[in-house]
Amino acid sequence: MEGGAQQSSLWEPPEQDGSPGERDGGEGPPEVKRSQPLLIHGSSRQPPQDEPRASSLPSIPNPFPELCSPSNSPILSSPALGQGPPREGTSHVVKVFGEDGACRSLEASAATTARQLCDTLVRRTRALHDHSWALVELHQHLALERCLEDHESVVEVQSSWAPGADSRFVFRKNFAKYELFKSNAVGGHPLGDCSRAPWAPRGSLLTNFLNSGSCPEVQGFLQLREAGRKVWKRFHFSLRRSGLYYSTKGTSKDPRHLQYFADLTESNIYYVTQGKKLYGTPTEFGFCIKPHKVRSGVKGLKLLCSEDEQSRSCWMAAFRLFKYGMQLYRNYQQAQARLSQPSWIGPTPLRSVSDNALVAMDFSGCTGRVIENPSEVLTAALEEAQAWRKKTTHRYSLPAACHSSSLSAAIHRTQPWFHGRISREDTQQLIGRQGMVDGVFLVRESQRNPKGFVLSLCHLQRIKHYLILPSEEEGRLYFTMDDGQTRFADLIQLVEFHQINRGILPCKLRHYCTCVAL
Repeated sequence: MEGGAQQSSLWEPPEQDGSPGERDGGEGPPEVKRSQPLLIHGSSRQPPQDEPRASSLPSIPNPFPELCSPSNSPILSSPALGQGPPREGTSHVVKVFGEDGACRSLEASAATTARQLCDTLVRRTRALHDHSWALVELHQHLALERCLEDHESVVEVQSSWAPGADSRFVFRKNFAKYELFKSNAVGGHPLGDCSRAPWAPRGSLLTNFLNSGSCPEVQGFLQLREAGRKVWKRFHFSLRRSGLYYSTKGTSKDPRHLQYFADLTESNIYYVTQGKKLYGTPTEFGFCIKPHKVRSGVKGLKLLCSEDEQSRSCWMAAFRLFKYGMQLYRNYQQAQARLSQPSWIGPTPLRSVSDNALVAMDFSGCTGRVIENPSEVLTAALEEAQAWRKKTTHRYSLPAACHSSSLSAAIHRTQPWFHGRISREDTQQLIGRQGMVDGVFLVRESQRNPKGFVLSLCHLQRIKHYLILPSEEEGRLYFTMDDGQTRFADLIQLVEFHQINRGILPCKLRHYCTCVAL
């Protein structure tokens, strides 16, 4: 070995005459009975005889033993820094942000799932417990976000983030999370062909998935961004069990023309929130396939763009089914089972409306009866609407007219669906983040009419806005959306009516947008 003192603790015999087993001056290790190594003459110089060997140096303890063992080093293997998988049996700090920017730190183990963390936050914030609460993974510097599935490990996802990256978890509602299994379509449209209208009949994807656990091929046109350039081209894509492919020649499925694009099992699918600004997407309906090996930066991202929100929702639902399989359906079944349990969280809401729990009743006789004939149900609904138009209910009225007017003008401010002076653009972003599902709504103050309000409602992947104007008659304040034909004593009455009756709206009010303070 070249250099000074040898760094090995192995003992070597001195170069002298005699047998290898002889000891120098009675010192040294005993004879080693083994095959002798072959002496190879070389140019390497021997260390000076008077220089002490490393084995004779005093033992110096290592002052930093944790730096020499990556398995025990908090610096070399910290999951928070993304330098390795989380270790079992240890606690990790997970920071969760609300939509208002407030942050709360929670302690979680490596086995803590997204659903367990959401349940903990629901208990601490005293929110209404349902399965629409979700944990969203947000990469602000990339304008990417996705909703974690209920079974995913929160610590494992956090450990995949690059050190110093502007990534976070956000706690918010996501009404579209299980809409796939609750309705006859995804985002209001069936699964199958995700590109053209009219859409293919439902049953090709979801029915086969639920019956056999297998998914047929999903295909359609998408815009693809070329690697390293802001140039977008339109290709025909096919989603198969083996991965995502696109055809280099029209809609041809010939193996010679199919180009392999991405493997879903080794990637995550994200919504692109600022596609036009950051990536120059042709439309606002972009999404991204991010491989696990891509930790930070734009390089390696596979950017796609659809023509409309229906197409994007269809593709995203198909990606989830192909990636997670029956685990996704089991998550939905567990969420439904939790809803059947008695509520143990938070204050009792004013009214919890479920379409499956509502029945038409006739109280004209001595006892009430359930109306089962659909025609009779429609007639009863029309008669009830006419009764609301002809007379005013005094449910919230007080003896003094002035007190009644002030109460009607302010009682809605305590409701979770009222968002005050929020702009039209912020309203559309909020509803878009919490799920473009039929019946998602909120009520806000009008920016054009200082005394009016606006009901913002999602229907068929589009957000519509309805002006609510106050009117006063005989000293009493009323609210109306149809020029006084239907009048309500306050906004609470207006919302509760349209949760049961569609009225002039395209659909009933099903889910209200809400934000909780962490």
